[in-house]
Amino acid sequence: MRNEITFRLWGRYALFTDPITKVGGEKCSYHLPTYEAIKGVLKSIYWKPTLVWYVDQVRVLNAFRTQTKGTKPLNWGGGNSLAIYTFLHDVAYQVKAHFEWNLNRPELEKDRIDGKHFSILNRMLEKGGRQDIFLGVRDCQGYVEPCEFGSGSGAYDDIPELGFGLMFHGFDYPDETGKNELQTRFWQPRMEHGVLSFPRPEDCQIRRFVRKMKPKSFEMNENILGVELEDGRI
Repeated sequence: MRNEITFRLWGRYALFTDPITKVGGEKCSYHLPTYEAIKGVLKSIYWKPTLVWYVDQVRVLNAFRTQTKGTKPLNWGGGNSLAIYTFLHDVAYQVKAHFEWNLNRPELEKDRIDGKHFSILNRMLEKGGRQDIFLGVRDCQGYVEPCEFGSGSGAYDDIPELGFGLMFHGFDYPDETGKNELQTRFWQPRMEHGVLSFPRPEDCQIRRFVRKMKPKSFEMNENILGVELEDGRI
């Protein structure tokens, strides 16, 4: 099955939020993109409930640079507050990922057509994505284009290994795990020669329960119609 994609991802700013600072107030970005953030980029390029995205590797092209900016985030009770956000500045990555069929959605089995989703995916990538690309948060606009993974030079190609401690990996959603609950995953990343290799979600050992959650249901007819509309066949 043809299901692999490689592309270049870049932007002026990025904010891959540490969960400790995500709840409010001043936010500070991780130095590395999280699995969940890259998965969000992939979904913005192309996604259907028939498939699940898996991030394989991310190659860091530009050196780590941070920049602090004053912001006015919205308060829950209305109005704005003042805060200092620490962004990554001038980021660029190469991403390698693939999709697999979502076996937890047997009602969409007829939509598992080899080649169809892969063809639509490549057309969406060449156009810069089906939806807007964001680097962690909506404030940080991102851009994508096809590329060959490993091509060109990177800022950390000559550094054998860098460790980054405990880091947020992603969320376990009920439609991907088959369990009616939402969990968070954590891992300890090591970047080798500028390349970050992500473990599969089921291989992450550290998890935390968040809350009960049920998956959204999709009808087969609606799903097929949506794909054909995007593909330009209707």
